Amino acid sequence: MGLLHAVLVAPFVDIASNPRFLAEVLIGGIAAGLMYSLVALGFVLIFKASGVFNFAQGVMVLFAALNLVGLIELGVPVLAALVLTMAIMVALAFAIERVVLRPLVNQEHIILFMATIGLTFFLEGFGEMVWGANVKKLDVGIPDRSFLVSGIQMNQLELFAAATAGVMVAVLAVFFQRTRIGRALRAVADDHEAALSIGIPLKTIWVVVWSVAGLVAIVAGIMWGAKSGVQFSLSLIALKSLPVLILGGFTSIPGAIVGGLIIGVGEKIGEVYWGPLVGGAIENWFAYVVALAFLVFRPQGLFGEKIIERV
Repeated sequence: MGLLHAVLVAPFVDIASNPRFLAEVLIGGIAAGLMYSLVALGFVLIFKASGVFNFAQGVMVLFAALNLVGLIELGVPVLAALVLTMAIMVALAFAIERVVLRPLVNQEHIILFMATIGLTFFLEGFGEMVWGANVKKLDVGIPDRSFLVSGIQMNQLELFAAATAGVMVAVLAVFFQRTRIGRALRAVADDHEAALSIGIPLKTIWVVVWSVAGLVAIVAGIMWGAKSGVQFSLSLIALKSLPVLILGGFTSIPGAIVGGLIIGVGEKIGEVYWGPLVGGAIENWFAYVVALAFLVFRPQGLFGEKIIERV
């Protein structure tokens, strides 16, 4: 009886008794969720364009952050370093299309997936070889300090990261839902050969979506790197977006946004109110448990297309 009370009653009493603290937890969860959504959009765009899950998206976040902080350490001004990093990620997109994707056109999806795994290890090793493996501090000019608003504690860096991620998510959602490139992307996702037959340049679409995924990786790398330093665990943090994809649906841009917010808010609330019951660390596994439940009961996710197998 005591256990049931601790699990089902006490946390909700705590929530109701201190709404300001709940607001702090929700703000932190929304900030984290928007970052997950941002990285998940990179996954979704590449999956829609090529039908393959880009396992390298997480390490692209690390690679972008390593290049940015490495250039800054060499004495390059921040703005120039940012522009150069963007150019590096676009050049990487061209190289991936030419060296990895083009030779594997019309191959099985598992082969493309294995290619992205190989790309993951290459980028991780190449980044370490060029910039070293030490933890690097990234200063974006936004102080990591807290302040009070109506009795609610907020963190300036987290709010900036959430606002930036929110703007990026909104811009990308509108761009790929309302523009000609977005319509071409949806056509490519439906049928590669049909898209080619009506003049949609498949190679150009692939370069565009990988470039956008690279720019997304820069923003995510800056925000996470500024908070916790640029280190190789960034690639693992970014992979937290995989459960977001499973929750929202691999082909759904709105699903990536909603899924990220659910995961971000859910893991924060779980950690704060139920974490003490299990010794903490709920944030580390909450997203994957939710993803497992969806794989069992609703594998297409909240907004994904229903999976139909033809025999």
